[in-house]
Amino acid sequence: MTTVEDHQLRTEDALPKARRTRLSLIRRALRSAPLSAWFGMIVIAAYVIVAIFAPWLAPYGEAQIFPEPYAPWGGQFVLGTDQLGRDMLTRLIYGARNTIGIALVTTLLSFAVGMSLGLLAAIYRGWIDQLLSRAVDVLMSIPLLIFALMLLSTFGSSVFNLIVIIAILDSTRVFRLSRAVAMNVVVMDFVEAARLRGERLGWIMRREILPNVMPPMIAEFGLRFCFVFLTISALSFLGVGIQPPTADWGSMVRENATLITYGDITPLLPAAAIALLTVAVNFVVDWFLHRTSGLKDEH
Repeated sequence: MTTVEDHQLRTEDALPKARRTRLSLIRRALRSAPLSAWFGMIVIAAYVIVAIFAPWLAPYGEAQIFPEPYAPWGGQFVLGTDQLGRDMLTRLIYGARNTIGIALVTTLLSFAVGMSLGLLAAIYRGWIDQLLSRAVDVLMSIPLLIFALMLLSTFGSSVFNLIVIIAILDSTRVFRLSRAVAMNVVVMDFVEAARLRGERLGWIMRREILPNVMPPMIAEFGLRFCFVFLTISALSFLGVGIQPPTADWGSMVRENATLITYGDITPLLPAAAIALLTVAVNFVVDWFLHRTSGLKDEH
């Protein structure tokens, strides 16, 4: 059996070997990934490239206005122009940077808050766990979109307010999952052994608990990103999310919605961009959950 002392042993020769083994496992997992997972990873990579290199890929400036609103597709404007005369292709490219970037920062902040509080509640229990859990229950009892609308209408629709409000509201879901997963880990012998050795709380959380809760939390990160991404797009569609002249896919749908009545599919382009990224992330998350669940395909 593996003892606590064996668990602590880390030699300098073993570390490079462990890294090589980890890289080999990653390569093997990627080779065995299904087509749906590869499709998701390719789409995500394409979106990331577009978001990072948006200023070089976009043909015009993000808020540059031309004297031809609702211009048809082709010629100078590949995808036409919007109601103000701004190039739609440019707005789509910059929308990837703004929408995805804000959603990613919001999700990271949500996980930083929710996981920290969830692990603390699982470790300390008692009145700390009860206080945090009841506060989370109260916040989760209010529909997220309605609560976000109310708070953004009260405090203003700046990017900072949008990130903080959505992150705090979404962190309640992260708290529930991280607490539930950590509850099964904190009772393990190696955690108790670390406490008896006098290890600090931060060390125990970082070295003993986090490695054992990361697989489900990584999968949850992908799902939470999708929910945050869709929430921000919905808020922008309703007019209280990302504000103009900043390009955003949700507001682009709202601004050009009247074109649908004339048979123009231009408003569907940002909607399709939202849907495609959501589907791609879910494909990758499903594959990752299958890999980490221990389930095997039957042949």
